[in-house]
Order: sequence, then structure tokens, then C-alpha cells
Amino acid sequence: MYCKCGKEGFYLRRHSGEILCKKCFIRSIEKTIHKTIKREKLFEPNDKIMIALSGGKDSLTLLYVLSKRKYGSEIFAVTIDEGVSGYREEGISIAKKMVEKLGIKHYIFTFKEFYGYSLEELYELAFSKKIGLLGCTFCGILRRRLLNEAALKLGATKVATGHNLDDEAQTVFINLIRGDVSRLIRLGIKPLKYREGFIPRVKPLRYIPEKEIAIYAYLMGFPLYERECPYVRASLRDEIRDILNQIENRHPGTKFAMIRTVDKLTQLLKDKICEIKYCIKCGSPSGKDICRTCQILSMLGICKN
Repeated sequence: MYCKCGKEGFYLRRHSGEILCKKCFIRSIEKTIHKTIKREKLFEPNDKIMIALSGGKDSLTLLYVLSKRKYGSEIFAVTIDEGVSGYREEGISIAKKMVEKLGIKHYIFTFKEFYGYSLEELYELAFSKKIGLLGCTFCGILRRRLLNEAALKLGATKVATGHNLDDEAQTVFINLIRGDVSRLIRLGIKPLKYREGFIPRVKPLRYIPEKEIAIYAYLMGFPLYERECPYVRASLRDEIRDILNQIENRHPGTKFAMIRTVDKLTQLLKDKICEIKYCIKCGSPSGKDICRTCQILSMLGICKN
């Protein structure tokens, strides 16, 4: 098998039938990201772009590709330190090395400083109160809030995240199972409506499969962050991931089809999106009177002003 450039093939893109050599594969990933940004108008010339940098393959790829082309007026990175000893240090170390290499400003925000507790301490508190909180969901809600607070504090106008095709397809499936139409139609590459107090998040990697990002990161020599968080438990998302991978293996292009379908539904139903409320406790944008962050903190008996 040979690439269209004449070199020996390295990768078969099953959903399209393309055969790519290593060099053309790398170019195709970067080209897809840049075309997505341009087509979807993700950034404006005066944007201050904050990249959510975990130290994983997705965020490293996003950081590297965006740093090589002029987007917005400024690009900087923020890493959230949840406070998980023996795990988070590696990702933070990788993030620091990458931003130093690329000459990009880097800020670290911690759960401990913002919430008064590290993630480990929050889990201990939940356990002592016999509160059953699902690991990744619990952490994800608090991490997203802190990302937004960091963006507000640093004056960002856009937050770029490393969500890939697989992440998005899994979330589509989960929302379908739960019958959550409101969340489903809000699941897009950028917000349909802008809300005061919430910095818009955009997803330049949305149309790239996780497998291809992993291969790109490997070919580029990015350090791989392989440790799994000790608080990860079997979840619905894990099951959905396995199911979708099996279907994709038998029917290449399934994940792309799911995303395209949701995008079409979103355009049809975008006027039906409920007006965003503001949390009566903290004032943050929320779909309910009390936001999910405040609900969690209230359950744990934590008062956050």
C-alpha cells in the first residue's frame, strides 16, 4: 500500500479509505485542525485564547498546533491541579516542559486554593458523610468551574479544549440514553449562545478520532502521560466507549455520522434552547436555580463564597 505522494503507506484511514505515509499523516491532522478553526470561525483576531492543558495527548496536540500559527492576539495555557498525589505530578511536569519549549505563558490553578480542598480531601469528606459521588463526573464539574474562573481571572475570551471525536460521540450517546435533549443540542464545537460570566469553549479537535491524535502525538515525540487516575471507576462512559469502538470497527464512519446528525439537529432546534439562568448561590450561569458545582459543595457541607 502506498500513500498518494508515492511513499510507503503507514496508516489506513478506514472511514475514508485514505492511505497515508507518516509525513502526510502528520500534515493531515494539522490541516484538519486549521480547516476546522477556519470553517467554524472558532477564533477572532483579537481573541485571548486560553488552552486547557492537562498534559495528555489531546491537549499537547492542541497546544502545539495552535502555537505554530497565529490565532487571536494571545495564546496561553492553564493547567488544573486537582490534587491527586502520585498521579497529577506527571501531567503537570509534562505540561511545564511543553510550554517552556514553545515559549507560551503557563498558569496553574489548584482545587486546594479555589475550593479549600484537594480532590483527595473532597473524596475523603464525601466518604465520611457517606455521600456516593461518581468520580469522573464529580471531578469534571468542579474542574470545569475552575477552568472558567481561571479564564475570567486571566481575561481570556475563548477557552480551547482538547475534546476529540470519540469524546463527543460518547457524550452524544450518553445524552440520548438519558433523554437529555437540552444537553444534546448544546453539544457543539462552539456555544450557540453567549452567556455573561461564562467564557466560550471551543473544540478544534472535534473531528479527529482519538486513535489518530494518539498516533500524531507519538510521531511528534510528545511525552505520553499514561498513568490512570486512581479515582477512575467503571462508568457509563466506559461502557459506551467500548460499544462505539465495536460498532466503528464493523462500520467505519459511525462516530462521524453521529456528530453530523447532532449538528443538523442543533441547527434545527437552536431556537428552542432554554434561556440560561444564573445560580442563586454563586451567580454563575446555570440551567437550574442552583448550579451543579454549588449542589456538590452543599452536599459536602462546604461554603464557597
